[in-house]
This record gives sequence, C-alpha cells and structure tokens, in this order.
Amino acid sequence: MVPIFASFSFLLISALFIVADCGSIGVNYGRIANNLPSATKVVELLKSQALNRVKVYDTDPAVLHALSGSGIKVTVDLPNEQLFAAAKSTSFANSWVQRNVAAYYPHTEIEAIAVGNEVFVDPHNTTKFLVPAMKNIHQALVKSNLHSDIKISSPIALSALQNSYPSSAGSFRPELIEPVFKPMLNFLRQTGSFLMVNAYPFFAYESNTDVISLDYALFRENPGVVDAGNGLRYFSLFDAQIDAVFAAMSALKYDDIRLVVTETGWPSKGDENEIGASAENAAAYNGNLVRRILTGGGTPLRPKADLTVYLFALFNENNKVGPTSERNYGLFYPTEEKVYDIPFTVEGLKNYHDRRSPEAGNQPVNGGKGGVSKSTTGNTWCVANGEAGKEKLQAALDFACGEGGADCHSIQPGATCYDPNTLEAHASFAFNSYYQKNGRHMGTCYFGGAAYVVTQPPKYGDCEFPTGY
Repeated sequence: MVPIFASFSFLLISALFIVADCGSIGVNYGRIANNLPSATKVVELLKSQALNRVKVYDTDPAVLHALSGSGIKVTVDLPNEQLFAAAKSTSFANSWVQRNVAAYYPHTEIEAIAVGNEVFVDPHNTTKFLVPAMKNIHQALVKSNLHSDIKISSPIALSALQNSYPSSAGSFRPELIEPVFKPMLNFLRQTGSFLMVNAYPFFAYESNTDVISLDYALFRENPGVVDAGNGLRYFSLFDAQIDAVFAAMSALKYDDIRLVVTETGWPSKGDENEIGASAENAAAYNGNLVRRILTGGGTPLRPKADLTVYLFALFNENNKVGPTSERNYGLFYPTEEKVYDIPFTVEGLKNYHDRRSPEAGNQPVNGGKGGVSKSTTGNTWCVANGEAGKEKLQAALDFACGEGGADCHSIQPGATCYDPNTLEAHASFAFNSYYQKNGRHMGTCYFGGAAYVVTQPPKYGDCEFPTGY
C-alpha cells in the first residue's frame, strides 16, 4: 500500500480535519452576575471569537433578540421550575413554545430546547415530570411545524450514572432506568434527537488526585489508562467519562443515540482545598479540549462519534453561590477581556500551545509546535487507528509523507518496511515518523482520530519503529 505523494494532499487533510470529520465547539452563556455586558455586546464578542453555537439557561427576550440574524445557533432552556406546568398542561407547553421559540425562529437560529437542567439532582424532586414535559414541548413544536428543525433533550449530570469506572462498566442508576431513562432514550430515538450530558473531569480529579494524574485530566501526554473490561486505552479523563455514558446507553440497547456535551470546563481560580483550580490548568483543559474536538475523531469506544461540546462558561459570574471555583469558570471577564488565551477555531489552533508550569519541570519546546510540551513518560510510539477507515487513514498518510515531512522511504517498494504491504502498517510507520520528528508533542499523534499513542514498540513484520531523530 504505497503512499501517494500528491500535491493535493494538503486539501485532503484539510477536508479531513475541517469539513468531514470534526466536532463543534459552543459556549454556555450564563448570566448569574450583575456586571455583564449587554446582550448586543455579547453577540458581537461571540462573533469576534468565531463561536457559532451558544447555550442559554432561559429564553430572555433581550438575548434572543440580540442573537437574531447573527448566524449563531442557539440552545434555549425551559427551567426546572416550569417542568410541572409543562408536564401537566399541553396549553402551557403550546403557549411556552409560541412565546419563547416560534416568536423568534428562524431569525434567531434556535436548534434545540433543553427541557430542565440536571433534573435528577434538583432538590425539588422534579424527575417524574421530565419525560412528560419533553413530550408536551415536542407536541407543541409539531403543532407549530418546528419539530424537524428543533430538537428536544435534557442535560444530565454524571451523577446519573451508577458506575462510571471503568468506562466499559458504565451504567445508569437503577432507580432511574425504568421511570426515566428508557422512556427518555426512546423519545430521543423517535424524534432523532440526542442525549445532553454535563461532564466535568475537574471534579473527578479534585476528589481523586492520588489516583488520577493531572496530565490525564488535562489532555496532556500521558501513558494512558487501560480499561480492563474492553482493553481500550484512554489518554484523557474526558473520553473515559463520555464512554461511560455511551456504555450505559449501550447496556439499555440504545447504541444509536448521539451525545452532545452541553457543559464542560475547568475553573481558573478556587479555594485552597480545590486542588487543580488555576488559570494555567483551565487554559490547558479548555485549549486541549478544543483541539481534541476540532481535529475530529470520537472516543475510544465510539471512534466515529464526533462530538459537539459546549464550554462552561462565557463569563465569570460574580453572583453564583458556593466555592470560589463556581464564580471562575469563565473564558472572559465581564470586561470582555480573556481570562486566558485559547483558540476556538481550527485556524487558531495553529498558534496555540499549552504552556506547562516551570514547577512541573516542563517548558514549551520547539515554540510549542504541535500543541503542548514534550512527553516525560519515556518512549512512546504513534500507530494507526484501524477503526478510522481507509479514506481517513489514506488522507492522513498522504499528509504525513507529504507536507508533514515524515521519513517514508522505508515503506516504499523493496524497502525494509514495505512488508507487510497494508495501509495500516504503512500509515503507522509514517505517523510514528511524524510523531518522533516533532518531539512526541501531544497533538502530533492524532490525525483527526486516525492515530493514537502506544507505550510498547509496534510490530509489523520485521520493521523496527524509531523512537527519536
């Protein structure tokens, strides 16, 4: 399987990363604060940052009017306190949709309605009203002929899982399965919608710093964690959490339901006992997550499940209660100044690098090329992901051997690593050459989900894979 050195390989890789197989980044626009800019200014800020998806926690007219004509896709929320009325009264649901959705659509590009938010942990015990409310709101959309354009779901917290580790053992809480999850997942299937999930690796790391490495939580280079249940190796806590949800859905035979991460983030400041809360770590988590999503590829369990992810949150919100971290999840200060500088677009990724702290003994190397600092975990190699498919592997191979500058002479006909003559073997050699030449930086062994890092020397026939150049 000889690599193709074509002048159009850059176009192939661009399509691979940007158009065909990439996820989407949005942001949560919370407003529990008394010092935020006007909705009009917020929309201009979103547009200036090329953020084209936003999720709000209500249906405030000023916000929805400001978003009109902006080209930004919007997810609105029916608050938990209105679940009872929406579940019990179809006339309430009809009125709510007319007043808060139909009145703005399509000029305001509402694409989804979040019915409630983390309902299972709501102290007002609104769980039993969730699915009936979702159904009534959907029927109201049908009545307005908007059901094909606007999806309905409800964000769940990871606390809805009975088991989340290992990921393969992911399962929903037993008491929620029959009354809520089965009817909700069936509703999502029937309406072509998706499950909304709020996932925060920060909380898991903060509570388990003795067993979870910071690099693993921040998408930095690390040896990975093998799931004993399915043999998959995870290189990020985020992927492990998402796959636990996929496994829980699979256990109920709902493998076909898509997943959208409606909240995830990392605080830039915290109380003394909130280990890991810092601007540096927040920049690393969110910056590396953006790269992870925008370069495509799914999770180890669902490699083709490109994700839409909403960062939490747009602003620091000074009126939120609780620990200091609650008021410091923002990407921006209320002045519209960035709390830290991360990209939100594929173009922005080119100049982004995750600066490690001097205390950790790691400085950016090679100008931060490829993303983050050099691995300190010993020898690692980059190999092809056979599940990525021939088209993705071939395009990534073309790039590695072309513009990527990998040394691909050894996989030419008659050379030492030509046999076995398979796409996966040749791609593995080329990916590893690119990875090693770029100092084993995180992000240089991904290729839109077509590759991953291993800690044991790859074996393809008699070919030896180098560990450095």
